[in-house]
Amino acid sequence: MQIPYRVLAVDDESSILMLLEKELNSPERTVHTASSALQARSMFAKQEYDVLILDIKLPDGDGMDLYTEFKAQSPDVEIILITGHGDIDNAVEAMRIGVYDYITKPFKLDRLELVLDRAFQRVELQRENRGLRHTHKSEESGLRLVGKSAPIEQINFLIDKLRNSEVPVLITGESGAGKDVVARKIHSMSLRKSHPLIIKNCAMLERNLVRSELFGHKKGAFTGASEAREGLIPLAHNGTLFLDEIGDIPEDVQASLLRVIETKTYRRMGENEERRADLRFLFATNRNLAKAVEDGQFNEALFHRINVFNIHIPRLKKRKEDIPLLVDFFLDTINPDSKHTAVSDKAMNLLMSYDWPGNIRELRNVLERALILTDNNVITEHALPKEILDCNNICSDTPPMSLESMERSHIIRILKYYDNNKQKAAEALGIGRKTLYRKINKYEILPQ
Repeated sequence: MQIPYRVLAVDDESSILMLLEKELNSPERTVHTASSALQARSMFAKQEYDVLILDIKLPDGDGMDLYTEFKAQSPDVEIILITGHGDIDNAVEAMRIGVYDYITKPFKLDRLELVLDRAFQRVELQRENRGLRHTHKSEESGLRLVGKSAPIEQINFLIDKLRNSEVPVLITGESGAGKDVVARKIHSMSLRKSHPLIIKNCAMLERNLVRSELFGHKKGAFTGASEAREGLIPLAHNGTLFLDEIGDIPEDVQASLLRVIETKTYRRMGENEERRADLRFLFATNRNLAKAVEDGQFNEALFHRINVFNIHIPRLKKRKEDIPLLVDFFLDTINPDSKHTAVSDKAMNLLMSYDWPGNIRELRNVLERALILTDNNVITEHALPKEILDCNNICSDTPPMSLESMERSHIIRILKYYDNNKQKAAEALGIGRKTLYRKINKYEILPQ
């Protein structure tokens, strides 16, 4: 299902407006109309539009003036002018200063429809480029949950169930557990996947600027607001806004955020006009929000609204069977152009025995360090940090893998790397091909 983009057509001829509304409305676009500059201003203030169609001459204003005004309020919007032959010079000048295109009367609908679609494509590109500046850059795949453990299979099941849903999702788990990866995958499988995913860590926001960061502000809204600014909510228009560490958002902003979720409207700082907010919310936290509600530190109504659907990511120590797969994935991700790096059995056993208080993020950091210290494409225990060596099975409350389990996992990884080529896998393992076949039968290893 595609989310239609919004068009506002402004013209003083009712017959033209009726034609545009009748012929251009489709599953891909929604067309609204206004017959005056005053009505257009009111509608533009209440709702986000992607493309505007403006007549140059209006009974109470000028389309060029509206262009300047609307562009200042919403820089991403694209504007198409409708003009009579006598106003072509003005239209050409308008294009020089930034109007997307102009159409002369009488116009052909198929030509206008084509220009509309192209204008919206530019809008999407602009929003995507702006959104990238707010999205955490991640070297690992944001769409793949690595692992075959029961918790990971359950998380994948829940994400699949959310495919056609728009409900808010609260992702919980310790720091470094991979909450952002879950959020990216939810977005990539959602109805809004072709639109921006905007990610913001609430703990990184300056407390006195949180409201402006989320909702935006008009020029002069507060000391230092020398120009108008769009917030994260309009930036995520038609897409998804992922607010990480939502428990750190100031209490005075929580009620305003609740209102956005419930009414799909918001106000920029310094304005009284309500604007439409067409976006999907995802949230994450490493705090116990239910306890924060009990302690009066988090808005109870907001908690219940964002906790409609909860996905919990367990600690890495609770799903250690995923570690070999994560190791293989990170080694390929960190240095994809190099020859494949292996991990010695002893080093892998130590990685399996460690408790990983920093979760997946700590595992990746350990592997990055180990790659620097490795010269022969084999990570040994000597490349691991002291805390992992000191642990050496003592600090873990779960037993390490048996040697047979370790061997089975290692063979699976090598077969996967060599695309199930038994000869190459046997050479890499340092055993004969017949021995490899015996171990495959012994461990009941299926083709990878």
